[in-house]
Amino acid sequence: MGVVRWGVLGVAKIATEKVIPAMQRGEVSRIDAIASRDPERARAAAAALGIPKAHGSYEALLADPDIDAIYNPLPNELHVPWTERALAAGKHVLCEKPIALDADEARRLVAARDRSGKLVAEAFMVRYHPQWRRAHEIVRSGGIGEVGAIQTLFAYRLEDPANIRNKPPGGGGLYDIGCYAILTARYIFGAEPSRVVAALDIDPRFGTDRLASAVIAALQGGMLLARVRGDVTPLRDALDNALAQLHQWQTAASRRQRARAAADGARAAGQGTGAKKPTRGGRGGAAGATRRTRRVTGRATPG
Repeated sequence: MGVVRWGVLGVAKIATEKVIPAMQRGEVSRIDAIASRDPERARAAAAALGIPKAHGSYEALLADPDIDAIYNPLPNELHVPWTERALAAGKHVLCEKPIALDADEARRLVAARDRSGKLVAEAFMVRYHPQWRRAHEIVRSGGIGEVGAIQTLFAYRLEDPANIRNKPPGGGGLYDIGCYAILTARYIFGAEPSRVVAALDIDPRFGTDRLASAVIAALQGGMLLARVRGDVTPLRDALDNALAQLHQWQTAASRRQRARAAADGARAAGQGTGAKKPTRGGRGGAAGATRRTRRVTGRATPG
């Protein structure tokens, strides 16, 4: 595989402090150019990071014949427009999350990708990090049993009106951090949602969502309960009903797991595994629990 020559759109903090230094350490990637609408900022970033070229406009970077691929860390509402332009210029694109603001924008990108014949990827670490890939393997193998639900809480406090995360149309908690909860559930379950109940509380100062809650159901029989920055009051009845359904589903899943464990234990006992029976009076204690675990699973336990 040859080395990919990357160009970076903009001097966003995520790019200059995190992604660019990491890509510069890659065996098959190098950063050959960076662009900013402010030429001075482009030159300063290039000098600080040892990047050979600094372009004073995004258009100049896309026109650079020595660039194979573009990393797009621009504000959320600029992800689709500039990714489309990069594809039209014959560049592959790695775009920051969220790659689009809605389904229509995502369809536009798919069409642009197909027209160009180039690759587009969303920069979600969950899909690519070795730890998350290992977690996915464990879940799909059944190593921890049947996964019935994922619950997430992701929060931070941000009151700065000048921060891009507090500016529509691409700001707000759901686009910035709620997308992690949704993507992770889709990745772990290996399926797409079929039912969603959600509520957003909009900050009257900024016009962006500051509180969000959602129940996303039927991800291959599982559910995701996601909260971004806490609880919200709108649609409370709908959320309560969805949470009640989640509880019922979890109860049923727990019963199925207990039934399977009992069946496994009965089979193990019938095959004469040689496991010791719990001592009198020890069924509820740690020793009894350890021996019962050995009977059912045949695995060594601590202690």
